[in-house]
Amino acid sequence: MAPTGKSQINEGELLAAVDLGSNSFHMVVARYEHGEPRVIDRLRDSVRMAVGLRPDGTLDANHRAAALASLARFGQRIAGIPALHVRAVATNTVRRLASPHAFLSAAEAALGHPVEIVSGREEGRLIFLGAAHDLPASRDHRLVIDIGGGSTEFIVGRGTSPVLTESVQVGCIASTLRFFPGGKITRKRWLRARREIGVLLQQFSEDYREAGWADAYGSSGTAKAIGSVVRAMKLSDDGITPESLAAVREALIEQGSSATLKLPGLADDRAEVFAGGVAIFEAAFEALGIDRLRVSESSMREGLLWDLIGRSAGTDPRMASIDSLASRYGVDRAQARRVETTALALFDQLAKVWKLDDDAREWLSWAARVHELGLAIAHSQHQRHGAYILRNADMAGFSRQEQQLLAAIVECHRRKPEKSVISALPVRYRMLARHITAILRLGVLFRRARRAEALPRIRAVATRQRLRLTLPADWLDQHPLTEADLEQEREPLAELGLELEIVTE
Repeated sequence: MAPTGKSQINEGELLAAVDLGSNSFHMVVARYEHGEPRVIDRLRDSVRMAVGLRPDGTLDANHRAAALASLARFGQRIAGIPALHVRAVATNTVRRLASPHAFLSAAEAALGHPVEIVSGREEGRLIFLGAAHDLPASRDHRLVIDIGGGSTEFIVGRGTSPVLTESVQVGCIASTLRFFPGGKITRKRWLRARREIGVLLQQFSEDYREAGWADAYGSSGTAKAIGSVVRAMKLSDDGITPESLAAVREALIEQGSSATLKLPGLADDRAEVFAGGVAIFEAAFEALGIDRLRVSESSMREGLLWDLIGRSAGTDPRMASIDSLASRYGVDRAQARRVETTALALFDQLAKVWKLDDDAREWLSWAARVHELGLAIAHSQHQRHGAYILRNADMAGFSRQEQQLLAAIVECHRRKPEKSVISALPVRYRMLARHITAILRLGVLFRRARRAEALPRIRAVATRQRLRLTLPADWLDQHPLTEADLEQEREPLAELGLELEIVTE
């Protein structure tokens, strides 16, 4: 069973978050004290995976080896922490791999924990969550900008919740490689970088300006590096301003090369990718009209810790995502509840033998609530329409693998389930998907009438490869359609590796 993050966190217990960024890998270890994570250890490796990403979506051997070596070191540090108290996420570079599962299998073996791929918008949510807990309490909107190695996230939010989130395919590594090849920095190249990045930001800049914000913050390494240089050069004593950015830009152009770049306050391991980050911030200041940007000490890894705590406290954002999708696509809530109630009653009888825990029960509940999403498109093949929505929607709290799991269950909940749909999932999810799909199919079958009809007692007993249902004979005689459906269900369940047996009493 793959951990899904639902676990009670007790006072004094350890938590860990791992961020496989395109520039650096980060890990934080924290102790849960008085309702919040107190960081007790940090590790960072400058892996620069984005540099090793080839145009065909493969990762070169040197950067792959560096990534796995880093994760092995992280894994040693967190080896004693319970699996449900650890979250590891991968971002832009892994998202862009042609075959991310091949890399993730090796990465998970090195780390000793599952690694989730998060979308750009989910990355933005986690960044804002981490930054918001680092900032003074406020009811005003705030803007947070996080420049990574391969992408930049822009988030406007209030409290700890994002209102607007955008992820743009420009990062400090990607932009340095694209606009300053060979490390050569010239004014002509700089103007091109500003212009082309600015065009990308125009897609959402007006919406952001209209939403407005009281304060702007930069999180992660690029913002910290620029802030450090600005302070060391005595350009501003209160954050980063357009004037201080312009002065840093002129210093970069004057030196002319990333390879030999030396600026006050700039760490050696940042020099190589510094120009791209400054160019992105200059374009962002202009597009969004930012007059001052302060640096947040917290970012996505701290957001991951707070997300773990939220899940354990019953404030899982995934539930809100499920409810939002159900509302947006007009799901028949009464029918979804009937299916959910029936499926969960079967689940409770089968959980022990199939080793299904509370997290698995939650997956079944979520799947039941959205199994008819696709009806908003068409009745024919609606299971596939629903699966497409679940795979591609922005769903706060869900990793890409988790969305694939939910989509696979929904796609296989009616008609003949395609084995390839489940086999395409990460190995840790496949057995869970088979069991949840089988139970959901039966919940849908028994509620085909779509009315508030009392069902008889249905006894479910299972072994690893067999499922036996016992029903009253007289009830089946009065429900010939259900009896026929159960007979026809033998073949689909066989595709899920289960032999269905119907017994009457």
